[in-house]
Order: sequence, then structure tokens, then C-alpha cells
Amino acid sequence: MIGARRTVTAILAGAAMCIAAAAFQPAFAASEVKAVVNGTAITSGDVAKRVAFLKLQHQKADAKSAQESLVDEALKRQEVARVRMSVSKDDVDASFARFAQGNKLTVAQLTDILTRAGVGADHFKQFIAVQMSWPRVVNARFGSAGRMSSSDLVSRMMENNKQKPETTEYMLQQVIFVVPQSKKGITAKRKSEAEASRSKYPGCDQAKVFAATMRDVSIRDLGRMLAPQLPADWKPLVEQARGNTTATRVTDKGVEYLAICSQRQVSDDTAAEMVFRQEDLDKAKANKEAPTDENSKKYLDELRSKAQIIYR
Repeated sequence: MIGARRTVTAILAGAAMCIAAAAFQPAFAASEVKAVVNGTAITSGDVAKRVAFLKLQHQKADAKSAQESLVDEALKRQEVARVRMSVSKDDVDASFARFAQGNKLTVAQLTDILTRAGVGADHFKQFIAVQMSWPRVVNARFGSAGRMSSSDLVSRMMENNKQKPETTEYMLQQVIFVVPQSKKGITAKRKSEAEASRSKYPGCDQAKVFAATMRDVSIRDLGRMLAPQLPADWKPLVEQARGNTTATRVTDKGVEYLAICSQRQVSDDTAAEMVFRQEDLDKAKANKEAPTDENSKKYLDELRSKAQIIYR
């Protein structure tokens, strides 16, 4: 799975420097609806912001390209919402802040620069949200589909001194202290409850009995997950875990942590493939290339074929 945080950074590498040089943009006339995607309107104002945004990325930045980019984004956002796999607002705000910090800017300065560039902070954050959420949806949909062939694996192992690479296999559970959307004010209290529960966690076999002793706590079995498969927002917490639980984090569902039922080093074909795929992604990022994702394209093409898209 592509690391969402690094995906956003890679796509926008150097953008802040371009933004800083941007002049104030002229005011736009009242927005007109330019396209409707399954009932969601894309306006001329949206298109203008995406044109400005594409320019910052040194991509083709005409109105048609911007409009198609927004159509794709709308389809992805709708699918993310349908399967309920969106990252939280806190995750997006944190990514926005990291991007500002990485370019030696405060959040306020980045917000001001984006506004002057004709993009706006909200437009940028909507883009970040989709970039972080979409890989989750693709990974959940296709799982191990599109695997390397046996010959590809043998070829890569020959390059690796005939050795299958090792990686860590985790058996995981997700512990969720639910916070309803209408009661976000209790998040701090729920976070304290979640933190306190970690030291009392009885292990994965007794987890559901344990959860039943507390209010609005759910357990989700994640099953076997190899280190390269860990979602970017959980990966550092899992790798830095001490004991059988990770630190907590606030998500759109509430306050969560992962329980590590077991972990071991493995070197089977699936593990080897995952390691090789991650190596390819890391290499592409180091070379500032955008690795092709056939599953993502296939998924998006499918959504387009079923969508009602009206251009005006």
C-alpha cells in the first residue's frame, strides 16, 4: 500500500516555492455548474482552483484537464464515503501542518500563500483527504489481486542472491472507543479511557469479553498483515509499540489503538512479493516518479462506467 503521507508530499514536492512566487489572482465571476457527478456539482470556481493547483504541480493546467481531475476526485470521494474508509479531519489537518513545516512555513503562512495563489486551503485539504483515503479503498477492494508471477518472483530473488527477503507478519485487532459525530466534545475523555485500557488489555482471545465491560467499545479483527501492508497512519505506531498494544490515535470513528496478537518473521512467497513491491515504490519515490497503480486505474474506470456524469 502506498504511504499516504509520502504520496501527498511526493505529488506536491516543491509546490510551496511555486506558491510563494504566485501573484494575487483576479476575482472570479459567480460560479457556474460545469459538471455533475452522481448529483455532486463541480463549479467553474472549483475548476479555476484546480487549474491553479495543477500549475503548482507543473502539470497540464487547462480547464478541461482540471475538470477531469475534479471528476475523478469526486468519484473517489464518493466511493470512499460509501465504504466508510475516509481519513479523519484531524489526519488531514496534521498532514497539512506537516507539509507547511516541511516547507518552513507556519500553517497560517501556508494558508495565506494558497489563498493568494488562487487555490485555497480548503481545496488543498480536500485533495489531501482523497489522496490519503483512496489507497485504503483500493487495497481493501483488491487485496492480493494482481500478484507477481512465479517467474517474476524467481527473477527478483536471483537479483537478491537467491534469497527470499524476510518481513514481519502481524496478527492484529483494532480497538475502537466510539465517538459519535454529534458528540465530538467527549473525544478527550474517550482518549483517556482508551489510554487507561491499554495496560489492562487481556490479549486478543479475550478482547471481545474485555470490550463488553466498557461502554461503546468495539473490536475488529484485522487478521494477518505483513509490514509492507500496514496503512501509513498506523505503521509507525505498530513498529514502535511496546507490549501488545500501540499508542492511541483519534480517527473519524473515535479513539483507536491496535492490539498485536502476535508477530514473527516470515519469508514465504507472499512476503517476498510485498517486500519487492515496497522496494519498487520506494525506488519510484526516490526518483520522483509516480508509480502506476493498475488496480487504482481499474477501480476508477469501473466507477466512471457506472457513474452519471453530466457536462455543461
